[in-house]
Amino acid sequence: MFDLNKCGFATKQIHAGKHENAAGALTAPIYQSSTFEFCSVEQGGRRFAGQENGFIYSRLSNPTVNVAEEKVAALEGGEAALGTAAGMGAISAALWSSVVAGDEILASDTLYGCTFSLMNHGMSKFGVSAKFLDLANLETLKAALSPKTKVVYLETPCNPTLKIVDIAEVARIAHEYNPEIKVIVDNTFATPYLQQPLRLGADVVVHSATKYINGHGDVIAGFVVGKADFINTVRTFGLKDMTGAVMSPFDAFLIARGLKTLDIRMERHCANAMKIARFLHDHPAVEKVYYPGLEDFEGYEIAKKQMKLPGGMMAIELKADRDTAAAALNKLQLCTIAVSLGDAETLVEHAATMTHSTYTREELAASGISEGLVRISVGLEDPEDIIADFEQAFTHLAK
Repeated sequence: MFDLNKCGFATKQIHAGKHENAAGALTAPIYQSSTFEFCSVEQGGRRFAGQENGFIYSRLSNPTVNVAEEKVAALEGGEAALGTAAGMGAISAALWSSVVAGDEILASDTLYGCTFSLMNHGMSKFGVSAKFLDLANLETLKAALSPKTKVVYLETPCNPTLKIVDIAEVARIAHEYNPEIKVIVDNTFATPYLQQPLRLGADVVVHSATKYINGHGDVIAGFVVGKADFINTVRTFGLKDMTGAVMSPFDAFLIARGLKTLDIRMERHCANAMKIARFLHDHPAVEKVYYPGLEDFEGYEIAKKQMKLPGGMMAIELKADRDTAAAALNKLQLCTIAVSLGDAETLVEHAATMTHSTYTREELAASGISEGLVRISVGLEDPEDIIADFEQAFTHLAK
């Protein structure tokens, strides 16, 4: 029997999740069905009782969704994965399955805007508190841990500043304090091709599969990855009862298709990003470039330790006030002004007024997100063309 667990990343992304089907189709079919037939009343009862494996209802599991889940679990090195209807569905389901009223979450001070809003404004309504810390400062984490801490939550690279957090050290410190603390890492920016938090000591990985996992800008989806018993809890409670954020079979089909080229796409995203970062780093109109692949980036050494490549995401500060910077960005012709990331197209956004608009001005400042920060998701176009577009848009700023 061919052991897929011993195979390389590219082989896993293509072959993981493959099952026989009635027609012998090479590509897994789309099982566009809400419910599934039982051979008998007794069989239905056994499945509901957990005494027999099999499909019941697509809010719980679906054959097409299972294919995508098995691929992501294999690539992240997790025992199991759960697909959800959005990245926020994955994050919400994982968190609600990890805490109860009175518990505390310690979270990175720099997070995706909706994640920050969920913790800061949403979960607090139900008696769960969240403290936001600079998790790049390990002493800060040590001082903040308490008997109430049930989750340490982080992104690395962080959205949108690309701040790097040492996953292995955060996991070590949290688990030494209390082995029951769940260290949850949002791995959306890095993908499992560049970084595998579970192998570094984290307990759970979440993804917005809308981004690089799918890679083509035509799906909204998410994943939770971890140990099988925890994923079962997230499936039967966090997803089934709390959020209902169920991934559709068609979206799962598109994700499974996109995953087959993840390594190739990430290699090109990273190669392009390195060229763009060096260009912007030396451009007279650019004040600062935040990119883990640049030697003068604060988190460069940790990123090199825990990431295979520095990724396709970056942020920049322009030497201009907000209105002047916006006027320059509006001159972009090839690059697209849009939120999201990980698409074939290069996407540019103004974080403070778009993806991180849930932060107040004070919260932005505390998180290191300046009001002029521009986030760039470097696409798969020819890098010379991307550079030329930024050059013509920023020409007047350099004068």
